[in-house]
Amino acid sequence: MFGDLNVERGAFDAAAESWLCALTAFEIARRLVDKDDRETGDVLAKLEAGISHFGSLQQRVRGVEITCWDERKLSAFYVSAGRPDLCAPAVICISREDETGAMLLGRLLPVIASRGMAALVLAYEEVSTSRHGRSEILSSCLDYLCTQQEIDVSRIGIYGEGLAAALATESALADGRIAAAVCDGGLWNWARTQASISWMTGTSHLLDDQLASAHRSRLARRLKCPILVVAGGRSIVSVPESIKLESDCTAARIDLRLLMPPLAPSPDSEFENFALRDNDIFSWLEQKLAHTSAP
Repeated sequence: MFGDLNVERGAFDAAAESWLCALTAFEIARRLVDKDDRETGDVLAKLEAGISHFGSLQQRVRGVEITCWDERKLSAFYVSAGRPDLCAPAVICISREDETGAMLLGRLLPVIASRGMAALVLAYEEVSTSRHGRSEILSSCLDYLCTQQEIDVSRIGIYGEGLAAALATESALADGRIAAAVCDGGLWNWARTQASISWMTGTSHLLDDQLASAHRSRLARRLKCPILVVAGGRSIVSVPESIKLESDCTAARIDLRLLMPPLAPSPDSEFENFALRDNDIFSWLEQKLAHTSAP
């Protein structure tokens, strides 16, 4: 309501602020409402309307279709940096497996909007359901960003949530254009390997510490960009393994940082402070993508 009133008054900055605050409020409501509650649809509709309203200001947000290497069309949202005179960094953001791209965009817009940063936001299912290479699909996303005049092609990061954190690792391994990655650091593959060997051998302690360290950090050593691993809460990465990985990478002088967002207790489980976590993630991305390439 405040957003619409401010547009009528010509106060566009105030309108944008109102809609961004509303998006955060709707994200909180979405997390508190049970998935089976009939009001869930209303919350999602209002969230999408908030995105549309904010996006209408200076065309900051638009839906795009990216043509992949196999001619498949990939649906995504493009968030402009909002400053055409700026050679801006950009981040590819992939949602959790149980969320749409619009859900992720609604939550991230308040964090991205004021950072002079562009973003390409897409759903996990857009990538995971492909019968072809997932890394190739994400490389098509990079190709798309490289065609945008406002973007510095040397400053493109990737951020994956949930199972998409493993996709982000795959993409950073496969495409050297990734300059920073918020990913699982290879821990998802490590956990599956550990479980498989334990099952086949009938042992719970699969490896000695030295060999376990080498296996755990194998993929992280191959990544040529800074890495941020988010552990705990809704992440697929376990806290103990991520702490071990960070220790291994510190010893090997690999640029890997661990982030463990604070959790607040609630009657049924724990509530994740997503606003604080998202701010920490994008502050890290902002720092790592801060270097401007030479003209």
